[in-house]
Amino acid sequence: MTGPHPQAQEVIKVGRLEIRYLQEAGEGCRMGCFEMRIPPGSNVPPPHRHPGNEELVYVLDGTLRYSVGASTRDLGPGDFMSTPPGEVHAFANPFDTPVRALVINTPDIGAGFFRQVGAILDAGGPPDHAKLIAAMASYGLSPAALPPEPGPDGTSAGRP
Repeated sequence: MTGPHPQAQEVIKVGRLEIRYLQEAGEGCRMGCFEMRIPPGSNVPPPHRHPGNEELVYVLDGTLRYSVGASTRDLGPGDFMSTPPGEVHAFANPFDTPVRALVINTPDIGAGFFRQVGAILDAGGPPDHAKLIAAMASYGLSPAALPPEPGPDGTSAGRP
């Protein structure tokens, strides 16, 4: 599938992030590609994983802090990192300039995910974490496991 389609110009707001889908899966193509804009100091998703999707992030402008597993790098224009399926990853923009990056997922997660999360975040008040986790699960994503809390003696007691 080549050329623009109706979603190509849509700007999906997810908090302060902006998502512009360039390619959604369909017509035999499983890959999705979108441009993501991340203002300085934006709230970004917590570390998460998607067991059924590979992801590649390619920075166009600015500097993006990107983590995959135990590796964290500051990516500038022309830099990229890939995330294997199921690997915990996260990103942030702790810098003074906006970031613009291309994100490619295969198979595609879909613009519907970002619309749904954006609607939850725009509902007013603190975000409903149960709804966010349910939205993630419906698209095959999950937050990274929380580290065990220390017990009364300072050793790891695990979570109930």
